[in-house]
Amino acid sequence: MANNVFDLAELRKLIDEQAAVPPRSPEETPVEHEALTFPPILPAPDAELAKAVPLVPLVADAIKLTTWTGTRQVGAGGHLAEADATAVAAELGLSAARLRLVWIVAVNTGLLQILAGRVSRGPLSMQLTVEATLEFWDGVVMDVLDRADEGLTGSAVVDGHLAEMLATIYSVRSGVATANLARGILQSHEVACAPGPVEMRRIAAALPAELLEALSLLAYCGLVEQTAAGRTALTPLGVWAIRRDLLREGHDAPTAAEVEVFADLSAAELVEALVKGEATQSAVAGWLERRSPESAAHDLIEIAASGTAGQRGAVGAILEELGPEAEAPVRQALEHPLMRRYAASWLHIRDLDAPTLSSEDHTWIAVDSLAALMHLSGSAAGRLDTPEPGEDLIKLVGEMPAVGHPDTIAVLDMLATAHDDQAVVKAARKAAMKARSLEHAAAHRR
Repeated sequence: MANNVFDLAELRKLIDEQAAVPPRSPEETPVEHEALTFPPILPAPDAELAKAVPLVPLVADAIKLTTWTGTRQVGAGGHLAEADATAVAAELGLSAARLRLVWIVAVNTGLLQILAGRVSRGPLSMQLTVEATLEFWDGVVMDVLDRADEGLTGSAVVDGHLAEMLATIYSVRSGVATANLARGILQSHEVACAPGPVEMRRIAAALPAELLEALSLLAYCGLVEQTAAGRTALTPLGVWAIRRDLLREGHDAPTAAEVEVFADLSAAELVEALVKGEATQSAVAGWLERRSPESAAHDLIEIAASGTAGQRGAVGAILEELGPEAEAPVRQALEHPLMRRYAASWLHIRDLDAPTLSSEDHTWIAVDSLAALMHLSGSAAGRLDTPEPGEDLIKLVGEMPAVGHPDTIAVLDMLATAHDDQAVVKAARKAAMKARSLEHAAAHRR
């Protein structure tokens, strides 16, 4: 989702509330590019969804347009000549803007084809298998969403916020009030674009009507519908398509069945699945729902206290989701050499009494996080806090040999081999030599 639509901290909070996951503290607020975890869904059966595709007004009009068009010349740019466009718009009861969208969908999906300046029926027939029908529907929705850059809804503000607005509606199964959608758009627009007060008042005055028009178009496209309570919710086809879009963007948008697979695993099995990249953060939420915070934290800390950096990284990602109710076992982890720094940080973030960490402790955590990347794969690796590039990383690299982390040399070798900043590579090589000298001296003393 390219555009920053809703404030992602607010979207994360909303998603967490719907998924019954404790909200994150300000220190844990995600950056714009972070993958979001959405609540599990229970999708409608594929066969039922496929039957609904031809009934979507946009799709139905595209099929009618195909029949009406037959074979004829097209104008410049591969669109109907003006007289033809006027005639078919009147016959189908479409505005010029909607006819243009229908035409684009019909051509891009293969219902129509254009060759040598003439348009005719395309290779696609709607007598498709269930799987092919849903792939066709996915293409339709991608065509619709792609038009946001070219003025899909008639509102530049709504078009700029479209992807995240749909993600917000996706995260709330019961639907979202139009006023709340408008408020989210305005807040995000003010932060992202910093319009002056006069411009902001103009946008705020125009947005309610523009948003209603946009939602009408999205309903025509088969994506949203009004609930009995007057809220905007995704249709079953909308849920399916927006989930596809979220997955393409790298977000964690599971089905209930996908989450259920992990719910009854032991702590060790869940951590192993995270390390291997077989489980995502949504599996963590389902797993935690089956356990008390205290017992979950106790079992996880036991694994991390004697495990690898990768296991500590996975455990740390799970512990992030727990609130102060898990204080007792986390406080006990202060006694474990490999976990005390993480435990102190966890307590501090939640405003609980905690030992102060030194700069050496923070460097040790940075080494451990980088070491975890060598063990983890998939989404688990993406949840680790890794050092920023540039001068800060060079300074950090120089401090690594002195902190006594068992994986220091491996981490420095990784940076020296894989980093694309030559200054970092040079610093890592130098620090690795120093770390090896310190290790050799320590071994000699023993």
